[in-house]
Amino acid sequence: MSDTDKAVYVVDDDDSVRRSVTFMLKTSGYFVKSYSSGEGFLKDAKGLPAGCILLDIRMPGMDGLEVQEALREHGILFPVIVMTGHGDVPLSVRAMKAGAIDFIEKPFQKEALVSSIESGFDSLRRRDEARDMAKDAVVRLRALTPREREVLDGLARGLPNKTIGYDLGISPRTVEIHRANLMSKLGVRSLSEALRIAFAAQEE
Repeated sequence: MSDTDKAVYVVDDDDSVRRSVTFMLKTSGYFVKSYSSGEGFLKDAKGLPAGCILLDIRMPGMDGLEVQEALREHGILFPVIVMTGHGDVPLSVRAMKAGAIDFIEKPFQKEALVSSIESGFDSLRRRDEARDMAKDAVVRLRALTPREREVLDGLARGLPNKTIGYDLGISPRTVEIHRANLMSKLGVRSLSEALRIAFAAQEE
């Protein structure tokens, strides 16, 4: 599997569903790996490349909701799309509340399935971008002195220069100087850009 492949993990106890979904997705250019039980998938999950999970809600042994819970406990945050049978809407709603990004009812159209999976990959991309931004922000903040960090923290709490100065025992004019210095070091022109970096770093 290359880095450009989009991995989809199909978890369903129904052999015919696994076969048809796998065929449908492979012919659409996805890398597909299928599992006949939630337990089997969870054994592998830690070592799998990031991808989308197509998860049947009703299975013997662990059902879809239990698999979702186990994934969360293991810190595996792949986007989950729940596959449901007719009349399983209440269960699907519970799955969405537990973090599933979508649910699709069987039998489903190829277009609906692919559209849902692409939404999953979009959410993975956004998560990766947010993680990269957070790492970049942490690196950039390391260039600041402890005092500049304190000033930035005050600004991030929405405090005016006067209050920040009072809290730190320095004059508002000195706060202004620290503010100008930290913006220069961060390579930003506006306070909102500086705050975006401060908030992004908190996500790391």
